[in-house]
Amino acid sequence: MAKRKRLTPANPEFLGTPEGKPLPQTGLAAEPEVPEAAPETKSIPLGVAPVRTRQPPIARVSGESAAQAALEELSAEMTRARDEGRLVQSLPLSAIDPGHLVRDRMAAGADEDLTALVESLRARGQQTPIEVVDHGPGARPRYGLISGWRRLSALTQLQAEDPTFGQVLALIRAPKTASEAYVAMVEENEIRVGLSYYERARIAVKSVEQGVYPDLKTALNTLFANVSRAKRSKIKSFTRLVEALDGALSFPTQIGERLGLDLARRLEEEPGLEDRLRGRLAEAGPANPQEEQALLAQAPGPSDPGRRAPAEGEVQTDRRGGVAIRYDSAKGRAVLTGLDARTHAALLAWLDRG
Repeated sequence: MAKRKRLTPANPEFLGTPEGKPLPQTGLAAEPEVPEAAPETKSIPLGVAPVRTRQPPIARVSGESAAQAALEELSAEMTRARDEGRLVQSLPLSAIDPGHLVRDRMAAGADEDLTALVESLRARGQQTPIEVVDHGPGARPRYGLISGWRRLSALTQLQAEDPTFGQVLALIRAPKTASEAYVAMVEENEIRVGLSYYERARIAVKSVEQGVYPDLKTALNTLFANVSRAKRSKIKSFTRLVEALDGALSFPTQIGERLGLDLARRLEEEPGLEDRLRGRLAEAGPANPQEEQALLAQAPGPSDPGRRAPAEGEVQTDRRGGVAIRYDSAKGRAVLTGLDARTHAALLAWLDRG
């Protein structure tokens, strides 16, 4: 068998032009040179272009479809978050109706407390959003306040000084019933800054008047479901005080637990006491909480507008506003038991007036 001859590469000079230059390549003569792709683990040498592979059409369409689907999913999630009240939004203060609900808090708080809140908002901005309900595009104002009245009041005060505070951060809630809105308002105030007994009782009474609850028992059990039974019982006692004197009192939130419970008991037991108290309050016009509480504590009994003077040597015992009074006419001595600091101050003020 004949031995095969090994072929060697052709001499390029034999294939060139008379001047020694290689012949130009055509599409038929040779394939175009394609630079080799650099290995993944090595850098590409300077001057060598990397191989760029064109993405197949089906892969490109698949990628665009995936991007579009991701965008639609993100948009749907943002819509759900807004509808479910999980998306914090910036709303104009002018678009918020603070009187949407009957408020449980009767005042924004002591001046120093509101001042501290204003300064905090001025320095750090709003850290916690308020809660509102959307009345719809045609409503003016469009949003009703559910909770965050103190923050809204403080921002309104700041806006009067600086127009840049004209926006409020808010969560748009969608309560299914008015009861849910009232519960949200009460629970936030119970957690953040406790209300007075009078304010708690008043919101229960007002929610029944507004038709939110059919009766007082339902209102108390729903609004204050998370408080102890003893505390709920005290709130119920204060509702009698609200029903009798709301509007006649100048400083109702300052009435302490002891005085309020005693007045509620007397209003139940003494016919006509409500009218006598209203008359005394209207006539005296107390200028401060101490004067008002002194009037309430000294309210006369049902028999007559004043007290019968004790007979010579008689020891008379009475009780007013949670204070037990034992008077010995023979010795000219009165012993008061159960005075708190506020009642003591009111007594001293009354003695100073002569």
